[in-house]
Formats: sequence, structure tokens, C-alpha cells
Amino acid sequence: MSVSVSIRDLSKRYGTNTALSGINLDIEAGQVFGILGPNGSGKTTILRIICSILSQTSGKVSVLGYDTSLSRNDVKKRIGYVPETPLLYESLTPSEYFSFVASVRKMDQRTLADRVNNFAEAFGIDGFVNDLIGSLSFGTKQKVAIIGALLHDPDIIVLDEGMNGLDPRSAKILKDLLVDLAARGKTVIFSTHILEVAESVCDRIAILYQGTIVSVGTMKELRESSGNSETNLEDIFLKLTGNENIQEIVSSLKESLRR
Repeated sequence: MSVSVSIRDLSKRYGTNTALSGINLDIEAGQVFGILGPNGSGKTTILRIICSILSQTSGKVSVLGYDTSLSRNDVKKRIGYVPETPLLYESLTPSEYFSFVASVRKMDQRTLADRVNNFAEAFGIDGFVNDLIGSLSFGTKQKVAIIGALLHDPDIIVLDEGMNGLDPRSAKILKDLLVDLAARGKTVIFSTHILEVAESVCDRIAILYQGTIVSVGTMKELRESSGNSETNLEDIFLKLTGNENIQEIVSSLKESLRR
């Protein structure tokens, strides 16, 4: 497989705060790639840099051969991005929003209508496409954001906690769709706190902690590096991010509540 996203010596600072430090990573086409980490570990920052939404402090990121700092429009044309919190035009209806996306992406009307009908029915929002986005529930807004990101069949799909607010049926549909897109040669990159999803769906996983990559590989490789071929992703994650003493913390809380 060819490398679709290449990251070299990537760092990002906000004033005196270092969000990312010395990140090196290759993500291949045809993969579902998970980026995991505790809150504040830098997941959203790295995803936004890949999408050319945010500039790095130093280092180089290329997406399908385009430098994200020098060729922002070329990068954005090839990416479908779902942010952690849906950023939508709340005074539009989903139907109007999809038409807007299609005009930006230069989609023809027949393709747009076909895809919107199929996606809306699949995600169960066909009854809401003419309601104002501002009146919709968080979960429905999330579905609108996902559909909007996928409408133009992008080469790279980036989802930042993209399953937030989804009902089990929609989450299952999305997981299966992401796997199929990767099988077609697309690159899927997503962050999630639902480790069971990452373990079942991802071909490779990078674990971030305090702005650096502490481990990267397939589940088999992560297990081998942990020294336990039977362990699950949750245990690996907690060990690598300094959170092994969960039971002690829970016991302390229980004792506190008994006082």
C-alpha cells in the first residue's frame, strides 16, 4: 500500500504549552487508522493539522503528496472531516446544507440526490431533512455532519470522535462503512474514546500521551510490545498512559462515599 499521510518531526505549541512534540507517523491508503489518547493528549490537534485547518509550529505533514502548509486547498478537496462537535449552519435544513456541500465539492445534482437519499435513509434522518439544523438533536446533527463529510466520496476520511451521539444502529452502519471504504483504497483516520470500537475496526493504532506517540502498530504488535499476547486494547492503553491504578482510585472513591 502507498503512504497517504506522512508526518515528520511534527510539533505544535500554543504559547508556552506544547500540544505535540516530535511526531513521526506514516498512514497508508486502504487502512482504518485509529489515534487514541486521554483528553488533552493532542488527538484533535494532529487531526486538524492533517486536514490543513491548523498550522504546525514545526515539522512537515504531507497528504497524498501535498504539503498541508503550502497546498491547503488541494488537501481540503481530498478530505472529508467530521469534527468532535458538529459545526453546521443551523439556519439551514440538512437538505440545504447538503446542497451547499455539493456546490463546494462541484457534485452534479443527480449524484447528490441519490447519495443524500441513501445516506438519509440509512442513518434514519429522512424525516428531518427539511427541518432547521438548529432544531435537531445532537445525534441527528452528528449524522448530518457525517453525511456531509462523505457525500463527495473523499480519498481520506477524518473523524474526531465521529461516533459521539450515534445510536447503536447508526454506529454499526458507520463502522461497517468505514471498513468498506478502506477496502476500496480510501484512508480512514479517526479518534475515539470507545476502545472496543478501535480494537475491532482499526488496522493500525497510534496511542498519544502528553503530545507524543508512546506506541503504534497493529493490535498484534501492540500486544507483543506489552508482553502479553492475550491482553486487550483497554489494558494496553491504561498501561501506556499511566492509568493502571484504576481499582485503587475506585476503592478510594467508594471509601469516600461511605464516610
